Amino acid sequence: MSTARGARARARIEVTAAIKDEARRQLAEEGAAKLSLRAVARELGMVSSALYRYFPSRDDLLTALIIDAYDSLGESVEAAHGKVADAGPVRRWAAVCEAVREWALAHPHEYALIYGSPVPGYTAPDTTVPAASRVGLLLFGIVRDAHQGVGVAVSPLPAELRPEARRMADDLAPDLPPEVVAAIVAAWAQLYGLVGFELFGQFNRVVEDRETFFRHAAARLGHGVGLVFPQDTGTGGSGSRSRS
Repeated sequence: MSTARGARARARIEVTAAIKDEARRQLAEEGAAKLSLRAVARELGMVSSALYRYFPSRDDLLTALIIDAYDSLGESVEAAHGKVADAGPVRRWAAVCEAVREWALAHPHEYALIYGSPVPGYTAPDTTVPAASRVGLLLFGIVRDAHQGVGVAVSPLPAELRPEARRMADDLAPDLPPEVVAAIVAAWAQLYGLVGFELFGQFNRVVEDRETFFRHAAARLGHGVGLVFPQDTGTGGSGSRSRS
């Protein structure tokens, strides 16, 4: 690469970062629904036509911000999990859940962008899926390791849910029992619900010691997916124990 081409590439990276930073500032002040390329360009001292060379539309900019947010969350959670990767499944599960909460509290506006109200007129493209899946893949991996090792406590499914649970298992984790896959999907959703309630003020005048409450609730989510082992919790589990 020539010196001139290298300088242009660096300049493009710097301008792209500046555009994203200004867009995040506007998200914090106005919300995603009011994000405007013209407003971003104006604050950066750029003409709109110049900014369109970086992001052809508002949706393109939103997509970039969404992927960045998911990747930031994923990196934080993966780093926290890496510190306890040799521990038992209950401890690993707790570390992932707690890292999600910590990231959300530190990045409330980005959390709102990816897990808050949908942005009117915007549909996330498939390019967001890999980044969005990072936390879920970790949760599935923890349960898979338990299933293949000490086993998981499997709770029976109601007959009407079994076809959907089988479909989810075929799509998401064919090596896990449908009962377990359905429980993981439910726990995944409940984890973000817990975090969202705290972040968006739904626990005001309800929960005061929110960190302790969250840890207990996250542990119950782990229990719900079958992670109940004496070496992790000091208690036994109920239901049948499943191994591959």
